[in-house]
Amino acid sequence: MDDRPVILLAGGDHADVVEQEFRARYDRDYRIELTHGQAACLDRARELVGEGEQITMVAAEHHLPDGTAIELLHQLPSVVATARRVSLVPFEYFNDSLDELRDAMTRRDLDTYVILPRGPRDEEFHTALIELLSEWGWSVGRPVVTVTDLVAEPGDRNAAAIRDLLERLGFPYRALTPDDEEAAEILETAGPGAELPVVSTFRGQALSAATPAAVTEAIYGGFDSIPDGVIADVAIIGAGPAGLATAVYAASEGLATVVLERDAIGGQAGSSSMIRNYLGFPRGISGMRLAQRSRIQASRFGARFFTGRPAARIEPGPPNEPEHQHLHVRGAQLCARTVVLATGVAYRRLGLPGVEDLVGAGVYYGAATSMAREMQDRDVYVVGGGNSAGQAAVHLAKFAGGVTILVRRASLAETMSDYLVREIEATPTIQVRTRTVVADGGGDAWLQWLRLENLETGESTKTSADGLFCLLGAEPDCSWLPEGVALDERGFVLTGRDVPRDAWVDGQPPASLETTVPGVFAVGDVRAGSMKRVASASGEGASVLPLVHAHLARLRAEEFGA
Repeated sequence: MDDRPVILLAGGDHADVVEQEFRARYDRDYRIELTHGQAACLDRARELVGEGEQITMVAAEHHLPDGTAIELLHQLPSVVATARRVSLVPFEYFNDSLDELRDAMTRRDLDTYVILPRGPRDEEFHTALIELLSEWGWSVGRPVVTVTDLVAEPGDRNAAAIRDLLERLGFPYRALTPDDEEAAEILETAGPGAELPVVSTFRGQALSAATPAAVTEAIYGGFDSIPDGVIADVAIIGAGPAGLATAVYAASEGLATVVLERDAIGGQAGSSSMIRNYLGFPRGISGMRLAQRSRIQASRFGARFFTGRPAARIEPGPPNEPEHQHLHVRGAQLCARTVVLATGVAYRRLGLPGVEDLVGAGVYYGAATSMAREMQDRDVYVVGGGNSAGQAAVHLAKFAGGVTILVRRASLAETMSDYLVREIEATPTIQVRTRTVVADGGGDAWLQWLRLENLETGESTKTSADGLFCLLGAEPDCSWLPEGVALDERGFVLTGRDVPRDAWVDGQPPASLETTVPGVFAVGDVRAGSMKRVASASGEGASVLPLVHAHLARLRAEEFGA
């Protein structure tokens, strides 16, 4: 039996070149099948789906004997929504076809277009394909090579949270039940009396009664491993885009850099299925991949990551160490000369008892990309009108029977990027209900129904629902910060000229990203007035470094002067 996923080709005049190029690179891991023309490709796709085969990609010559690649790829989602769609354009037709291809991309009729290779070693061509295959393997396919094993009973909510964590971290894993043969050795390693879920990590540990926090500590190293007496030049609290950018630039400039993260490295952005408007990634990049690459980049420059516990408080150093800030987490302490707050924001809760009781059982806060596969042919609702909600809806639509976006406002365009609005409009399985909120919900051990309320008419309707993904906007968690850090009325950290004038020193405000506590800075979504976008958060993370350097220089000058 050949269990390789299928790459389906639709050839025209260059069919031989197309087939040769794909077989030369991908024949070991994928089953390459060549068809001729639009109708034959669609028929074969239907046959493969009917046989239970996985189609990872459909690549079609731009001109086919009975149509075009765009016409074919437009129809493909009705047959298989998860396959990646590529138009292969001969070089001689590229200029004349460019406007048509751009329009098709805008309508989301295809994932990308590439020029057919004109000679050997066309790595640009294959880079485009490999990126799509990698993204498919993460979001749709199951990993063949894994580094982590999870043993749990079906329906275990804690196990579902661990799965979501591993997906966001980009760690390939196996999900096993206690009855699986492969689970016996893992449970034996965990020892007698081990409690499920059990997680076996690549470090050889077997964690009993595992939690997401315990798993992430086991992967990256816990706070208990922080060496005594270490003084960081910069301690970054939060490892979303802003914190990761700060870590990359701080470590690359030779500063002793430590990053503290309570949850998954990548923050909320790490759960985004596809970010299409981030500079330098014309085909888009998943939040997981962006976070993974950023972490690796920062680590290679020397930044150290400690995860799994939230920061509890920040205190000034004792009189003999006035230049230090002491950061406390449960059971550990770290000294740092400067602190960068990059804790981001959390999604607001619905606060409905019937819904809250089902968190992890059909109800999720955030994109929860790991659960998208579980929503196959089900009715799914997404609450929220921001980019994260739009990205989640588009991703879920590849699996679910139908996706409904619920927003309080009159239109998505008020809060969502135009490219995502157009993508949603072009996806037939997504509908949008404006001026609508969730008023109630419930189910027996799993979400089964929602009650929706129209804010204009007051009308209430009950509907069946299998999944609810809530991406309800931003709430900062700054309650643990010292009183000296000024916040705005919504709880975001004030910096620079936005801080109250009575906190200015000698008539001068703090530096642009500095808080009311000297040496403590804030970047990204936690900062009042920030744009709440991945790119702007990354920019602030880079921009804070000159301010950090300036503060460190003042500390050195004071020490030298003393």
